[in-house]
Amino acid sequence: MEIDEDLKSNTNVAYISMEIAVDSNIPTYSGGLGVLSGDTVRSAADLEIPMVGLCLCYSAGYFYQFFNEFGEQKEKEIAWNFYYEFEKVEKPITMRIEDKDVLVSAWLYRVIGQSGHILPIYLLTTDIPGNEDWMKKMTGSLYDSTSRWNRIVQEMILGIGGVKLLESLGYNNIETYHLNEGHGSFATLELYNRLGSIEKVKEKVAFTTHTPVPAGHDRFKQDLVKKVFGNRMPKEIRDLANDNGELNMTFLGMALSRYRNAVARKHGDISRQMFPQYEIDYITNGIHLPFWVSKPFRKMFTKKWPNWRANPAVLENAIELDPLDLFDNHIENKFNLINYQKGHSWNLLDEELITIGFARRFATYKRAILIFHDIDRLGKIAKDHIQFIFAGKAHPKDQMGKDYIKKIHEAGEYLYDNYGVKVVVMENYNMDLSHMLVSGVDVWLNTPNRYREASGTSGMKAALNGILNLSVQDGWWLEGYKKNHLAGWAIGPDDSNPDDPGVSNSWDIDSNALYDILENQVIPTYMNHDEWLYKMQCAISLAAFFNTHRMVEEYAEKAYGLKRQRPWKYVV
Repeated sequence: MEIDEDLKSNTNVAYISMEIAVDSNIPTYSGGLGVLSGDTVRSAADLEIPMVGLCLCYSAGYFYQFFNEFGEQKEKEIAWNFYYEFEKVEKPITMRIEDKDVLVSAWLYRVIGQSGHILPIYLLTTDIPGNEDWMKKMTGSLYDSTSRWNRIVQEMILGIGGVKLLESLGYNNIETYHLNEGHGSFATLELYNRLGSIEKVKEKVAFTTHTPVPAGHDRFKQDLVKKVFGNRMPKEIRDLANDNGELNMTFLGMALSRYRNAVARKHGDISRQMFPQYEIDYITNGIHLPFWVSKPFRKMFTKKWPNWRANPAVLENAIELDPLDLFDNHIENKFNLINYQKGHSWNLLDEELITIGFARRFATYKRAILIFHDIDRLGKIAKDHIQFIFAGKAHPKDQMGKDYIKKIHEAGEYLYDNYGVKVVVMENYNMDLSHMLVSGVDVWLNTPNRYREASGTSGMKAALNGILNLSVQDGWWLEGYKKNHLAGWAIGPDDSNPDDPGVSNSWDIDSNALYDILENQVIPTYMNHDEWLYKMQCAISLAAFFNTHRMVEEYAEKAYGLKRQRPWKYVV
């Protein structure tokens, strides 16, 4: 069934993202960016933001991950058929890529908000009749690592194809194109061709940058740009995106935006240092609370605050939750996780021990192996007290990330053989496994190099479910720990003294600080049942701020220029 024409005419925000995680089993995401995008559209639907989403349709997804007998990551391609879950857009558009006309169609997915408001998401695809076989593969794999040609073509389809598709479908009143990271920045080129003025394009565009890590800012060599665009890239656009002779997609998006933002307070500082030529605001990320809360906690919250879904601010009063209910519900979550783990690993975890979880992409700056820096000291501290569970994927081309996974397996074997300490690494991390981890462990570990983690949202999900964060002060935790320092522990210094030697990201300094916290604070506090439960209540209280309802309301007012008409309705 086609989207209602009234809904189309009232839609004035187009949200353009390379990945949007609408469901754990639908391969349209790889990690945090996609999960955040999914939470964003869920809250936008709840708040009746007049938004439409654009993403690509990846029939081969990211990849399925498994480990061989040596603890090495291996990948298998996913085969996913969108035909059974989605509605096909019947009339494709045509795009010019190199000297060929390529047909682009889309699958339609509806996100339904609390009030029944529909937020459409269109997943663009070239896998349709009428295209040559090589064209059909253009949108097959997320972050295709085979060639830069395929990467730039995918970003052309997302940006240019997205704008053209919306127009063909009758979305004629889009006032804001929200570019969620630089991947969609070619939308500005299509807008320029239509509007004929850089200033008019800026009036239509908002841009969000999500990372200070260079790999998150796509650059393409000019000969490649010339190859795929021919003479269809105006010099004034190329000049705006020029980065030492390459076309920088972040430069392109920022230069042609009226509003730009980072995704946490500290990330705003870092982004302004990286891109001093632009004004950059910040809107701290959040999570969609109803999606990420565990079932036992959902029941507990609803019993205490019947309107908590619509009014997340009530969670600030988490100290009012019954400690016995909190304990029972956490134990149920912990048992569910460990029972699942027992069916997927030879090394069986113990329900009685402190369970520390670490789950995220195995990018090297996230320092997944910091905890093993002095492995014998860790073994002595953790023996009979602590066990570990890891999960995450390394990009197929990231050999150092893959080496980290192998080192975790090796460290686990050493710790078990010498100290009886259990370390488990779970295969094929996805949103379903994430749900179990962020509610079933006792402590959530995060040890990135400082000021490389723009925000991070997994710790927010853990806090919502009463899990205590043990984290380097970076990203969201700089703000979260300041809001309530009883919600967990901070590894090393904050950003108040940049000259502090700890800010150098010394592995010796940070690992020693981590071991001290485990030995002198985490273990003794766990033994004090009442104190641990009180800290769990403090952790839950952070969700009153770190949620996508608050975040999307900020975007509506700052980036989209929308005004609240009633509690759950925004208009131009």
